[in-house]
Amino acid sequence: MPFYSKLGKIPHKRHTTFKKDDGSYYYEQLFGTEGFSGMATLMYHVHRPTMVKNIGPEKDLTPKAAVNKNITSRMLKGFKVQPEKDFLEARKTVLFNNDLNIVLAAPQDSMEEYFYKNADADEMIFVHEGTGTLRTMLGNIKFGPGDYLIVPRGIIYQINFDSDSNRLFIVESFSPMYTPKRYRNNFGQLMEHSPFCERDFRAPDKLETHDEKGEFMIKIKKENLLHHVTYASHPFDVVGWDGYNFPYAFNIEDFEPITGRVHLPPPIHQTFEAHNFVVCSFVPRLYDYHPEAVPAPYNHSNIDSDEVLYYVDGDFMSRNHVEKGFISLHPAGIPHGPHPGAMEKSIGKKETGETAVMVDTFKPLRITQDALDIADGDYVHSWLED
Repeated sequence: MPFYSKLGKIPHKRHTTFKKDDGSYYYEQLFGTEGFSGMATLMYHVHRPTMVKNIGPEKDLTPKAAVNKNITSRMLKGFKVQPEKDFLEARKTVLFNNDLNIVLAAPQDSMEEYFYKNADADEMIFVHEGTGTLRTMLGNIKFGPGDYLIVPRGIIYQINFDSDSNRLFIVESFSPMYTPKRYRNNFGQLMEHSPFCERDFRAPDKLETHDEKGEFMIKIKKENLLHHVTYASHPFDVVGWDGYNFPYAFNIEDFEPITGRVHLPPPIHQTFEAHNFVVCSFVPRLYDYHPEAVPAPYNHSNIDSDEVLYYVDGDFMSRNHVEKGFISLHPAGIPHGPHPGAMEKSIGKKETGETAVMVDTFKPLRITQDALDIADGDYVHSWLED
């Protein structure tokens, strides 16, 4: 995230000695991207962060395509994904390509027996249902419904849930996830026309510092393999850090919608961007105010992108039957638009209370068996008139 933050205690100058009260040293670590030229954070550990005791078995997490080349519009019933106790076991990849994985999860238990690091991807964890704490080596963030949790690749974390009723919509991005460039000035600051600003983002506000040695399991995802690596010191032993590369939260309710006299296209809802895909937030907003405006979206063909819409809450004006957790997939090259009657019903309406998260990918998505298992097979025919 392109703004500076810091937490805990750090020395006056970087790359200089930093002593503990007993005269021994803290250990500096650069947590950086793109070699030494991308966004980075400098952190200071109680113990060396490099002490590996054991590398155990690995598990293949490579997603498998049940449909490789898709032309069918589909609706997935996301809440049919069954809850599972373990956080990683609960994650079910439903759609994927070479740029991202789209994952549904209903984990019940907090992560207590191990830590997790995704070395392949930035993670965007959208919290549909549930509350708790994202605990990381750079500090903790409380979360609740509607929060986007942005976890840069390489962050070691645990999630503590307050209950066993949790629903997550996750995007694993194989490129960094940033705010849209058109909303940032030359210095990286969000500009006045942006639908959000830096004060809407919540950086870690509580730093855990564990001075512990022993055996600490970190499950690391790397090149689609889940490795089991045991370290000799607690990964949350950081006394302080500063920089630009850290996890943060942003609540979808803090997205301020952009409206116009006539219907505006989906890019006005854009919230994040990465290589070959974008994420958009649909939130309650006033409808278009031209006297003859049609609030429902016009029929359109996404010639160059697959469109995925995850329905969070409210009555979505362009669909005749949508429930929480449904996911629509409209593939590139195929026209889609409002269901029969939805356009007519929207005329004259003043506002909408819908909430949804959209992912537009610029490369086709593959579909897994987990997706087919929760699909509505009749959705592709739902535009036929009686």
